[in-house]
Amino acid sequence: MPTDRPDNPLDLAALLAARGAERYALHTRYLNPQLPRMLRTIGFDKSYERAEGPYFYDAEGHEYLDMLAGFGIFGLGRHHPVVRDAIHQVVDLGLPDLTRFDCSPLPGLLAEQLIARAPGLDRVFFGNSGTEAVETALKFARCATGRRRVLYCDHAFHGLTAGSLSVNGEAGFRKGFEPLLPDTAIPLGDLDALARELKKGDVAALIVEPIQGKGVHAVPPGWLAAAQELLHAHKALLICDEVQTGIGRTGDFFAYQHEEGVQPDLVCAAKALSGGYVPVGATLGKDWIFEKVYSSMDRVLVHSASFGSNAQAMAAGLATLHVMREEKVVENARQVGESFRERLAALVDRYELLAEVRGRGLMIGIEFGRPRSLKLRTGWTALQAARKGLFAQMVVVPLLQRHRILTQVSGDHLEVIKLIPPLIITDRDVDRFMDAFTEVMDEAHRGSGLMWDFGRTLVKQAVAGGR
Repeated sequence: MPTDRPDNPLDLAALLAARGAERYALHTRYLNPQLPRMLRTIGFDKSYERAEGPYFYDAEGHEYLDMLAGFGIFGLGRHHPVVRDAIHQVVDLGLPDLTRFDCSPLPGLLAEQLIARAPGLDRVFFGNSGTEAVETALKFARCATGRRRVLYCDHAFHGLTAGSLSVNGEAGFRKGFEPLLPDTAIPLGDLDALARELKKGDVAALIVEPIQGKGVHAVPPGWLAAAQELLHAHKALLICDEVQTGIGRTGDFFAYQHEEGVQPDLVCAAKALSGGYVPVGATLGKDWIFEKVYSSMDRVLVHSASFGSNAQAMAAGLATLHVMREEKVVENARQVGESFRERLAALVDRYELLAEVRGRGLMIGIEFGRPRSLKLRTGWTALQAARKGLFAQMVVVPLLQRHRILTQVSGDHLEVIKLIPPLIITDRDVDRFMDAFTEVMDEAHRGSGLMWDFGRTLVKQAVAGGR
């Protein structure tokens, strides 16, 4: 086992101590220059020094509550000791990883555990991310059915690589990258639209998020089962994209499992399966679909991933599932999430700017809407005229600046805040958020003060940016 320290190790701690203060300048110079600009504009240009569980800490030791979980990656929070230990173990074992011409036990063991949690599915393909899991599902569906067109829902988000972008329902992400694959959007929950497209006879599959990440909109009750029946009647497949909703997020292991009678043909998973350490994507599917793709020894490598099934990723996945079982993480997501959502929903009658609270488990959407009173309506109208989504941003900023709680607006031009915290949060964390949120909403309903001053700044920037 290679455990000896090298003679000339890279001293990461020293490197970060020497250059860490340059983080925003380095990003501006060498990476996406718009990210630092955006963060500075909304006052999010913080410098976090460390993280543990559902919390960040800055250089002064101030604690920040994370209600984003890295867009869902950190289901177990950051640096869970069991996952961290598993990574150390697998590195220290010095395994002959990715030889290409053997069958390592770790992928089989992780696949076995995933399939045990998804009755009716038989096999798994491991890639490196959510978008790769979606790309795999798209390819497998086309190969298995002999058809080329895939249906998706308006406002869906399935990834940003070329194939997954072709089933992305947000025009802003697609702009500048067309032409894409010839796939077709239908309204979420519209069975008639689905039936019309299926009658054309060229549909390979429908891909759908049981709860859309953009806006936190769930499929209507019964729709998945009805859609599945229609699809199978036309020899097409149901693909459930569980990249964000899966691995316990909604209070069941997969979100489709909340609805009786739903049995997808392919399921995409990623994000939280990583334990927050090593990227991993998984596409679960039925045996006959895999048999169609890998139909002979000549096609043994017809679909593969260079880093797929690597030992570190598999160890992280196994450790994640171990923690979820031992610490009853899915049950916590269900119980804490239900209480959290009910407490937020009780505020709708109290605040006229609060329109709706929705979601499932620890995937919660808070939507704001047009107020009744003239004083508030004047400010709301000015924000909407400049750019939809500015009021939600007005709420997100003081939550971070004053209360040290990190949240996000759920999508471009949406007045929705999405909460997807680590699945290990407690009632104490919920209390902290509720106290902060009610204080921010109380200020917003006074119709004046720092929040509305910031809102006027956002309006000026939006207007300037649109010129």
